[in-house]
This record gives sequence, C-alpha cells and structure tokens, in this order.
Amino acid sequence: SGTLRVHDEVVVLPSNKKTFVKRIVTRDGDLLEASTPQSVTVTLADEIDVSRGDMLARPGNRPRVSRQVDAMIVWMSEQAMVPHKQYWLKHTTRRTSGEISAVRYVIDVNTLHRTPGVALKLNEIGRCEVLLRDPVIFDPYRRNRETGSFILVDRITHETVAAGMFLDTDPDAGGEEHWDEQ
Repeated sequence: SGTLRVHDEVVVLPSNKKTFVKRIVTRDGDLLEASTPQSVTVTLADEIDVSRGDMLARPGNRPRVSRQVDAMIVWMSEQAMVPHKQYWLKHTTRRTSGEISAVRYVIDVNTLHRTPGVALKLNEIGRCEVLLRDPVIFDPYRRNRETGSFILVDRITHETVAAGMFLDTDPDAGGEEHWDEQ
C-alpha cells in the first residue's frame, strides 16, 4: 500500500536495514514513483537481502512487527474454533502458523454486547489473542486495511475458517481499541 518514490529512504522489515530507493522499474521503463496496485521492481541503493513478504516502509512510519497480536476475528467455519489448535495465518504475501491463545470476549451481533468466551462458533465475532510462530509485519486495520487484515486456514483441510483484523493495542496509545469503548 502507499506510494514509493525514487530517492525515498526506506527501512526493510523485518531486518530493520535502512537504504534508499535507487530505481523503480516496469516493463515499460523506469518510473519516478509507484503506488498501489502497480506491479514494479524496486532497486535499492544497497545490497540488502529482501524476500517475498518483507516490507519497505518509511523509517518514521513503521508498521508493527510482532508474534503476539490482538485481533477481531469472524469465525466462518461450521467447525468451531479450537483454542490452541495450529492454523495457517495468511497475511499479505506471507504465511505462518499460529494459534488463538485466548478469546477475550465474544460480541453479540444483535446487541453489540460483549460476553466472555473460550471459543468461537460459526458467524461469531470475538476479540482474540493470537500467538504466531513467526513475526508478522502489520498495521492496525483501521489505519491500513491492506496490512491490517488476515485469514486463518485449517492446516489439514485447507478450509478458510476465519477472517481477522489486527487491532491497535499500542501501549503508547493507551492499549485500548475503539472496540473497547463502553
């Protein structure tokens, strides 16, 4: 998401290495800038190992990098969620395994009231804590829909079982999300 320009300073995540954009190359020639949804090749000023799923960001506007996240999850499978079961989390172009380590609450879709919960069933929405094998690079969903959303996939059946949104639970921002407002 966003716009990238030649000579922009960028940080490569998750390695945290800084460099500059040297060229933006397309089949039709070089560009001075590119933005979503263009498909381009980015040449960096320095030799840095960048892999599929790594992210370029402005040094002063970095997304979060974490293995433990809070998320609103919509359960879409007839098979109920199993706490601590390993699922695939697909986010941007990355995939990692992870588990829903806790359901903080379930939202009643008719009244929007929250009730304690331990698992999610078909069409239920809940605020969950998710623990991942590998760190993900993300923004809270309300800040950036492209990097703030994900899906969960059953590792055995390959069924998409849930869709989720990363929440803004930055301790510097008070640790609360708009979902927590009374």
